[in-house]
Amino acid sequence: MLFTLMNTVEIKHHPGSHLDKLLKRMAMGDKTAFADFYQETRASIYGFALSLTKNAADAEDILQETLLKVWLSADSYKAKGTPMAWVLTITKNLALMKLREKKRHQDLEPEQWDMEFHIPDSAGNTEDRHLLEAALTILTEEERQIVLLHAVSGLKFREIGELTGIGLSTVLSKYHRSLKKLKVYIEGVEADDRS
Repeated sequence: MLFTLMNTVEIKHHPGSHLDKLLKRMAMGDKTAFADFYQETRASIYGFALSLTKNAADAEDILQETLLKVWLSADSYKAKGTPMAWVLTITKNLALMKLREKKRHQDLEPEQWDMEFHIPDSAGNTEDRHLLEAALTILTEEERQIVLLHAVSGLKFREIGELTGIGLSTVLSKYHRSLKKLKVYIEGVEADDRS
């Protein structure tokens, strides 16, 4: 059931060579390549930004800032790792800058930190989406980030470790522990539904 639910999310794995080619074309000013790059990466960038900021408006701003920075920096991209890891590193840095800026101007209200992970309406039936959203809330912030970065963004565990600053073995153990938590939660909900 967990596998089925995870497949209802709009999962986009980003083949590195395809994004590499788009970045090369973007470096030459190809706006069509940028539009394609946007379509391929926006959900992953937005989801990661949202997981860091806990604020939909900030995540949208970071999405736009990230894509602008990628457009302006496409010619400086060095193919070390996957392009998506590079893009999400930019996203993380912009999100952290935004959080520091907000902290300087005001203390964040607790309501702003409530996680609102919305799965696209096109992602399957509403009941499955709600179940997956509820299941994700049982995970810690770090666990949720690891699961989403791997399952939704298609990053390798090594890349997740580099992006988050967490060791590879810790990323692996947290990912597998998270899947077990999700499985127990979903099986419990299904058992309740049958009774």
